[in-house]
Amino acid sequence: MTARGERHLKGEREFIVLGASQEASLGRRVFAYGRGCTLVDVDGREYVDLAAGTMTQSLGHSHYEVVSAVAEQVGALTNVHDNPTPQRLDAARALAQLLPEHLGAIGFFTTGTEVVEAALRIAHANAEPGRTRIAALRRGFHGKTRGSRAAVQWDIGTEPPGPTLLGYPAYCYRCPFELTYPSCDVLCARLTVKQAIARPDVAALLAEPIQGAAGVIIPPREYWEVVGKACAEHGVLLIADEVLTGGGRTGEFLASQHYGLEPDLVTLAKGLGSGHPVAVLAGRPDLLTEDTWSAVGGYSSTFGGSPVGLAAASTTLTVLHRDDLIARVRELGLLLADELSTVAEHPLVGEVRGLGLLHAVELANPTVVGRVFQRALDMGVRVMPGGSVLRIAPPFLIEPDELVDAVRRLGRAIDQVHREDAP
Repeated sequence: MTARGERHLKGEREFIVLGASQEASLGRRVFAYGRGCTLVDVDGREYVDLAAGTMTQSLGHSHYEVVSAVAEQVGALTNVHDNPTPQRLDAARALAQLLPEHLGAIGFFTTGTEVVEAALRIAHANAEPGRTRIAALRRGFHGKTRGSRAAVQWDIGTEPPGPTLLGYPAYCYRCPFELTYPSCDVLCARLTVKQAIARPDVAALLAEPIQGAAGVIIPPREYWEVVGKACAEHGVLLIADEVLTGGGRTGEFLASQHYGLEPDLVTLAKGLGSGHPVAVLAGRPDLLTEDTWSAVGGYSSTFGGSPVGLAAASTTLTVLHRDDLIARVRELGLLLADELSTVAEHPLVGEVRGLGLLHAVELANPTVVGRVFQRALDMGVRVMPGGSVLRIAPPFLIEPDELVDAVRRLGRAIDQVHREDAP
């Protein structure tokens, strides 16, 4: 960190409380602007952004069509609560072009955690008498408000245990049962059914089809075949939390589509608005009705459905559909997987896994994740650290040679840290 960056951080500490993300506290970079897949800090240093903001910049930073749409909208209308606007209809139509047909009803919100809260309210509003509990999966992440966070008990001393019934994700690399797929017969799925779904008091299962914050956990297809079928058989609503995966990042608009799932409700946010606060609850029309919305206090919120955010969303989704970027994600995903196959051979790397433009490098020694992240930053590559993994989720418009070069620099960062610790 150079003098200008340090002065900025010192100035912020006079006003802003600590508690930043691991990435921000470790990185100590002050970013000034972004263009495409490149971030530039206040000292003029450039970084290839393999984290796409916070997995929000599907079209890259400052995409010219999004910038133009937002600038025009800011000069026209910014907020009229939940009243109808042309931008809301435009965004709904753009979204409908990409969503599975059975998800025909839509509500707009601002953040991922807010839309998860709305999904939980809808689940309870539609539940049969006696179905009062929500099931979820261990290691899941659904937001930071009290309701969404209570769905999965985090190891935080200030939070009481949530009322959720917890099933098991298909975390094959660190299987809690010390079994190996496929000889395990997806025991994790079968226990999830037995302990969390096949109960008469469960209203819904809230789960990420691919767990993101947990480290990009990619279940085998059989996992969701077992769990999805059980939800249907037991009358349990399936809420697919696709806040991170929705919007094309995995090579389908929804990660659910890789598994043939037809969730009853879907939450989306990160990839929809090119960094502007937009979230969506999409669901079956018989669940999202005027009566159920009214019963749970409506879906209005102060900034939900802001014309500015919706202008960004409709433009982002239009470009995604018009330019067939999901097909591009699949192509780039194959390239990314191929490059990471070399990284996977390094002795410090435990496993590489991913789908489309969402991958994780899990290190065999979790204690060095922060150092590898910092070393990669020093080499001009930004990834996203978390626990024992480094997540990679670049913008969809990254050029192939840019992606290859950045991954190779990440590989060198891993190797340098490993060599420093070698006896």
